[in-house]
Amino acid sequence: MINLLTGIHFLLTYACNFECEDCFLYCSPKSVGTFKLKQVHQVLDEVVKIGTIKSIYFEGGEAFLYYPIMIESIKLARERGFKVGIVTNGYWATSIEDAKIWLKPINEIGISDISMSDDFFHYGEEGENLSKNAIEAARSLGMPINIICIDAPKVKLNQESAQEKGKPVIGGGVMFRGRAVETLTKDLPRRSWKELKECPYEDLKNLSRVHVDPFGNVHVCQGISIGNMWKTPLSQIISNYDPDSHPICGPLLRGGPAALSIEYDLDHKDGYVDECHFCYVSRLSMINKFPEILCPKQVYGLE
Repeated sequence: MINLLTGIHFLLTYACNFECEDCFLYCSPKSVGTFKLKQVHQVLDEVVKIGTIKSIYFEGGEAFLYYPIMIESIKLARERGFKVGIVTNGYWATSIEDAKIWLKPINEIGISDISMSDDFFHYGEEGENLSKNAIEAARSLGMPINIICIDAPKVKLNQESAQEKGKPVIGGGVMFRGRAVETLTKDLPRRSWKELKECPYEDLKNLSRVHVDPFGNVHVCQGISIGNMWKTPLSQIISNYDPDSHPICGPLLRGGPAALSIEYDLDHKDGYVDECHFCYVSRLSMINKFPEILCPKQVYGLE
């Protein structure tokens, strides 16, 4: 396999001060698993060996919950020459002036992106939206900002689609994985399971980025692991990755969630909201069959 991997995303912690309905990873204040600084060192040393990585992201959960570790991790990545980005919900920005205090050390180290969640799922329609303080503070410091805004799913008619005229599509940007399957799929229209024959969101053959977590899992999509970097060096996991023979990625490449269901003779409903919905439900039913691949259990809401 030609290695096209350019990004490593650290799930610095699974813990989060929020418990959002659309969270891929079922994160909450009760979630466990946080990188130790020694482990960050270990992973970054392996990242250098891979040779193609350009950017490192630190996210969660909520990475700012472990602010000192996040700061030191950013320094370590920058010292190795990587571009660095972080993802946050801005809970810490109790005022614009206070937010600047949080952001100045990061700005001094130098980062290429700070992505901030500013949407209904994090702050609702009422009450103070702390993320706006964080955004204003970052702008005043000249930091590069990306705003993440996910709306509640809603049905709209896609009249301009090259596909079937008037076919309903789901707007809002929600990915139906993790907690979103439990909380946001009710009353949404379904598509026949037979139509769901590809993975439209992840390139499982030519990986451009992977997520790594504190338990050692290397995710090609949240909850699909291609190895454990505490057992096998990360650089070796990447070089040995064979998507076609992977028990989950292989079927998905051959025919999406429909093929995954057929190849493992899984029970299924007549329809699902989209490919992610069908894939997630299928994987959830096989979690005990592939415990080292479909992991950790907590991202499936089981722990």
